[in-house]
Amino acid sequence: MSRVRVHNFSVSLDGFGTGEGQTLEAPFGHAGTRLHEWFFPTRTFKRLDGPAGDSGGSTGVDDAFAGQWATGIGAEIMGRNKFGPQRGPWADEAWKGWWGDNPPFHTPVYVLTHHPRASIEMEGGTTFHFIDAAPAQALEVAQEAAGGLDVRIGGGPSTVRQFLAADLIDHLHVVVVPIILGRGERLWDGLNELEQRFRVESTGSPSGVTHLVFVRR
Repeated sequence: MSRVRVHNFSVSLDGFGTGEGQTLEAPFGHAGTRLHEWFFPTRTFKRLDGPAGDSGGSTGVDDAFAGQWATGIGAEIMGRNKFGPQRGPWADEAWKGWWGDNPPFHTPVYVLTHHPRASIEMEGGTTFHFIDAAPAQALEVAQEAAGGLDVRIGGGPSTVRQFLAADLIDHLHVVVVPIILGRGERLWDGLNELEQRFRVESTGSPSGVTHLVFVRR
């Protein structure tokens, strides 16, 4: 049965999944890269970011979790501001997102927006589709496209929070990073007693982060 999964979603100690002040040059606002420093040394990241066949990078606890990101995924759903920083009507439809010519997804990707636009086909099998839909409706579309494989909810925080609030997520991997952001967009707001729906396991890492895995009971 197709599952709905979240992987490698980093939050600060005070629960923020992104900082304040997102711009084209600062996708995570004032947080910069601090939420993701644990990920950059891993072999999984090196393979995503480096040349084909790159075998460098760490292979410890962090990579063991990071490497589960793509296995068995047939489609992704993301919020509009994981695609890019524009708000409101699209001012520049020629720009194709933060992810370069060959995004790492290699599946259909459904971007949630109140301003749908034509789909964008990229290199490597990624096609961005822009849909105005509630979580349950978007999930139906993505599951059909996934062809029996799992659907990944990619973020940002408000998108993951909406899918959790609608009780649509089966597997949630959150990485708690030992920093305080103070402002931005929080993941956990309004999700009281979330832990009662899941079995929760915690694994510490020498990098200083803590991997929390929530699996639906």
